[in-house]
Amino acid sequence: MSSGKRALITGITGQDGSYLAELLLDKGYEVHGIIRRSASFNTDRIDHIYQDPHDKGARLFLHYGDLNDGASLSAIIRSCKPTEVYNLGAQSHVRVSFDNPVYTADTVAMGALKLLEAVRDYQNHSGYQIRYYQASSSEMFGDVREVPQTEMTPFYPRSPYGCAKVCAHWMTINYRESYDMYACCGILFNHESPRRGETFVTRKITRAVGRIKHGLQEKVYLGNLEAQRDWGFAGDYVEGMWKMLQQEKPDDYVLATGKMISVRTYAELAFAEVGLDPDDFIEIDPRYYRPAEVEQLLGDCTKAKEQLGWEATTSLEELVKMMVEHDMELAAREKTLRDAGHELPANTGHDQ
Repeated sequence: MSSGKRALITGITGQDGSYLAELLLDKGYEVHGIIRRSASFNTDRIDHIYQDPHDKGARLFLHYGDLNDGASLSAIIRSCKPTEVYNLGAQSHVRVSFDNPVYTADTVAMGALKLLEAVRDYQNHSGYQIRYYQASSSEMFGDVREVPQTEMTPFYPRSPYGCAKVCAHWMTINYRESYDMYACCGILFNHESPRRGETFVTRKITRAVGRIKHGLQEKVYLGNLEAQRDWGFAGDYVEGMWKMLQQEKPDDYVLATGKMISVRTYAELAFAEVGLDPDDFIEIDPRYYRPAEVEQLLGDCTKAKEQLGWEATTSLEELVKMMVEHDMELAAREKTLRDAGHELPANTGHDQ
């Protein structure tokens, strides 16, 4: 049944975008997503929606566009007339942002500005209000000024990605206060899932666990094992995004679990799921250290719990188990293909 609400999601083909699309479709939304034009499709995370037996695919529409192209953003908004806009699109890999700082700033900072302008322009001409969500990041805290971090903790970003997110965050607040826009920022701490990109450390670890257990890989190469993070499940966090846009007044919220562990501990939990000792398979590669490291991030989501009624419901142990089981199945299918004589892409454990 339709709710009469329409959502536009940038980054719909990513981890968060796919979970958010599922959530909104379940709530009766018509969902629109922006995808970039490329030579090959990159819709794996949302392909299953089109095959849904309840015909959710009939309420999901994809539009070609780009956060670097303000004209395309304006045209898409005029076409689909969303009631809510979720800006999840970005170059979101922190280590890669050091290698591609200009592109990162263009997509993360300037992309948010162009989208805000497109929303503001549409509202000015139509008199029709759109509720806007900006995906802010715990990486904005960087060299943390206090532990845990709250909505009031000063930012001290330590990467081009973090700096660009700070710009987008404050730009969103500025538009809210200057133009009376309904605009919220969700300061999300690390959130993972089986849909996490394979170059992100948690998924790199669980992917390696599956491949090592099935004899497809010998080692996994990592950087700083002592970095500590607040890790939760992405499926929980997208519900928090939605809740922010359902409030009477817009505001900014930290979403986190309130628990922090090291990369080393995460790896130990993952390898323990299959009865392996991580010390036998992990090698340190200095290339994976950041030029400026963020040692620890720990969020305090008291405000979200009290005002939104939100808190993470998936434990770290459940998250690790979920990811390892998924990647064990993926590795088993790869092994079957290899044993049948199919050539697999080379994987030495050195992926970014």
